[in-house]
Amino acid sequence: MGEHVLVTGGAGFVGSHLVDALIAGGHEVRIFDSLEPQVHGQDRQVPPHVNPGAELVRGSVTDAEAVARVLDGIDVVFHHAAAVGVGQSMYDIVHYCHANTVGAAVLLQEIVKRRSRIRKMVVASSMSVYGEGAYRTPGGKARSPRLRTRDRLERGEWEMRDGATGVPLEPIPTPETKPLQPTSVYAITKRDHEELFLTVGYAYRIPTVALRYFNIYGERQALSNPYTGVAAIFSTRVLNGQAPMMFEDGEQSRDFIHVSDVVRANLLALETDRADYEALNVGTGQPTTIRQVADAILETLGRTDLKPCVLGTFREGDIRHCYADISRARDLLGYAPEVTFNDGVRRLVEWVRGQQAVDGFDQAHRQLVERGLA
Repeated sequence: MGEHVLVTGGAGFVGSHLVDALIAGGHEVRIFDSLEPQVHGQDRQVPPHVNPGAELVRGSVTDAEAVARVLDGIDVVFHHAAAVGVGQSMYDIVHYCHANTVGAAVLLQEIVKRRSRIRKMVVASSMSVYGEGAYRTPGGKARSPRLRTRDRLERGEWEMRDGATGVPLEPIPTPETKPLQPTSVYAITKRDHEELFLTVGYAYRIPTVALRYFNIYGERQALSNPYTGVAAIFSTRVLNGQAPMMFEDGEQSRDFIHVSDVVRANLLALETDRADYEALNVGTGQPTTIRQVADAILETLGRTDLKPCVLGTFREGDIRHCYADISRARDLLGYAPEVTFNDGVRRLVEWVRGQQAVDGFDQAHRQLVERGLA
């Protein structure tokens, strides 16, 4: 039997795919979305991918009266509304803290008033809460290093070394038990998201799950938003005849997960109580370098005449390696990724070919440089 579900940020990239899956599963879905101009365009029109079977309500999660109205009759809340962008968060600090941390607080305060009705909450967190990923020494000892020092980065020494001995460190899958060391304002607000939801949910006995998304890519990413994921940024540049631009040496690695696998994790979190009050990684468990992403997009778009540009420079707060240990999500949710990276890039590129996008990378990079952040 279907439930009444609220998806904040449901007109966005991940949220809209989740809405589709919920409706297909027989649920009644209400979308609450501000249609942020940076994501949806200055005209703030409803994007064509928004499912007509859902009720769409425009508004901000920082508006308590609007939040109260959209929660009426709701059984389940998926919270995806957030200001997104690591670099931008470092100079638009008040906006990110207000939209993300205060927005979560407003939403939770209204949820608490309706706690007898709300059966479940699922909140979108982020791998950025970890800072650097997990590592080990050549002797097998676990390490959780903080950021690389600026003097080493200025010398182009990109790889992690043990702070005590100076020996090179090997990246390993990052478990949920790793200490949280966020390195940007955005990452701090995502830590706020999961801790606020888990704390309030536990206190009021509202089953809650926090999902730490790794690097999501796929159809419906905001291609003209220069603060979106790297796969979309690279695709936009290539569409505009420009080479992908990479910081450092391009060998830094992340865990790239297709949006459909993220949606699957959300549905599993809804269906089981085994993960209640837990924070879980949602990734593939496989590292992919930024250079590999660029090469795959160039090849799939048929632009092997363009060569990735390796800048050899760095951004403040950037990490070197981080990919997911997904054993806890596998055990508690029964989760396993189904889309391979090559297949996911193919699906992304097929969608990208039909889009028009403005390349905003140069402007975004210039803003970081002007503020001494790159």
